[in-house]
Amino acid sequence: MAQQLELFDRWDESGTYHTQKYGFFSLLVGSARKHQSSHPLVDMPQVLSLIDPSRDTWLSQAEFIKPNRRVVNLARLGLLFVDLDTYRQPWAQGRSPEQLADAVLFFCQEEGIPPPSLIVFSGRGVQAKWLLEGTLPRRALPRWNACQCFLVDRLATLGADPAAKDASRVLRLVDTVNSKSGEICRVIHVEDGPDGHPVRYSFEYLAEILLPLSRQEIEEQRQERIERRQLKLLDGGRSSNLRGFSGRQLAWDRLEDLRRLVELRGGVAEGERMLHLFWRLNFLLLSGATNSALMYHEAAALARELDPSWNYRCQELMTLYAKARANESGETVEFQGRKYPPLYTPRNDTLINLFQITDDEQRMLRTLISQDVAKERDRERHTARRRAAGAVDRATYLEAATAKQEQALALKAQGLSVRAIASRMGISKTAAGRYVADAAGCPKSVRITNGGA
Repeated sequence: MAQQLELFDRWDESGTYHTQKYGFFSLLVGSARKHQSSHPLVDMPQVLSLIDPSRDTWLSQAEFIKPNRRVVNLARLGLLFVDLDTYRQPWAQGRSPEQLADAVLFFCQEEGIPPPSLIVFSGRGVQAKWLLEGTLPRRALPRWNACQCFLVDRLATLGADPAAKDASRVLRLVDTVNSKSGEICRVIHVEDGPDGHPVRYSFEYLAEILLPLSRQEIEEQRQERIERRQLKLLDGGRSSNLRGFSGRQLAWDRLEDLRRLVELRGGVAEGERMLHLFWRLNFLLLSGATNSALMYHEAAALARELDPSWNYRCQELMTLYAKARANESGETVEFQGRKYPPLYTPRNDTLINLFQITDDEQRMLRTLISQDVAKERDRERHTARRRAAGAVDRATYLEAATAKQEQALALKAQGLSVRAIASRMGISKTAAGRYVADAAGCPKSVRITNGGA
C-alpha cells in the first residue's frame, strides 16, 4: 500500500476526478493573501507541475464552463467529497494520519456508507472522496447536492465541515504544504477496485444508498404530482423528503430555462437585465446550489453572462438577500393554509407573462411551459408510447383495413364461405364476416396486430 500511495502525486490524485475535456479548473494559492486563477482543463498536468509545493494551494473539485468557479458556470462533477476537520475533534488527538483514515473507514462501514475511494491527509484534517464512474452533468446538481448533504450530516461526528459541501468548493492540493502545520498534503488511503485502481461508484448506486428515495420512486411520485397538477415549489431548505428535493430540482430547471431563453433570443435587452438577474438568482438560491454568503459572487457571474459590460447595482438585490437569509434560518410563509419558503415561488403562467415567452420558445424549454404546451407534450408522449407498443396511426390503420376487406371480398367472389375466408386470411370468423358484410366501407372496429386484423 505504501508503494502504491507514493505513486499518487498531485496530477495522479486530481486526474482521478478531473477530465481533460473542454472547460476550466481553478486554483487558490497563498496563505495571508490568496490569489485565485482559472486554467483550461487540457493544461492541468502542465499547470500542476509548475506549482510551488512550499505554498498553500487549493484545487477546485468540479469543472466549469467559464474561467471562474461559480456554481452557475458548473460544467460537470466527477466525485462526492467530505472535508473532515479532525484536528478539532477530541477523539482524533494524537492519532497519526493513517489512524485517522482507519477511523473514517470503520465509521463508514458501521454506518453502511460505501468506503471512500481516496482519503487525503490535508495537513491537519482529512478529505474523503468517492470517485464516480464518468462525470455528472450540471443538471444533476440538485441530486448531487442532496448526496453531499447526507454525507456531511452523517459524518458530522468525525468533524465534517458543513460549509465545505458545495460544488464550487476548493480542497488542498496533494503534494503541497499546509503552512498551519508544516505537513504536506498527501494520499493516505486508496480503496482498490476490481481493476486494481481506485474504486469508482455509479452515482445512481450511491444515490440509492444515500438518499431516502430511489430515482424510480422519485419519478413515480413526480408523475403522480403532475397528474394532480401540483407542480409548486416547496420548502427550499434542507429536507429529507421527496417534495422538498423535487422543489430544488424544479428551481434549478427554471434557472436553466431562463438561461436557455436568452440564448434563443440572442441576448437580453438593456432594460430587462435586472429582471433576468433577479429571477435567475432567486431560483439558484431555491435550488440549494448556493447560499446567502456566496449570493453576490454568483450574482456577479450571472450578470457577466447577461452582459460582460454591465455594472449592475447590488443594492437592488438586498431584498432577495434578506429572503435568502430567512430561508436558511428555516422561516416559512403561509398562504391559503400552505407553507412556502420566503423566496419567491411563482407559477409558470406568472413567469411566462413576465418574460413574454412565446409558445415556440416554450417548446424549447423544460419547465417554463403553459398548460396548453404541457398538454401538447403529453399527447406527443402518449403517441410515442402507443407507437412503441405497436399501435399504428389512423391512415395506416385505414389502409390496412381496406386492403383486408378487398382481400376478403375477392375470396368471397371465388365462392369461399366466411369460415374459409377467415381460415385463409388468418383472422377471426367475426372479423371476416364484418369485412364481407360491410362492402361499402371499412369495419368500424378492427385491431391491427403485426400486420393482421
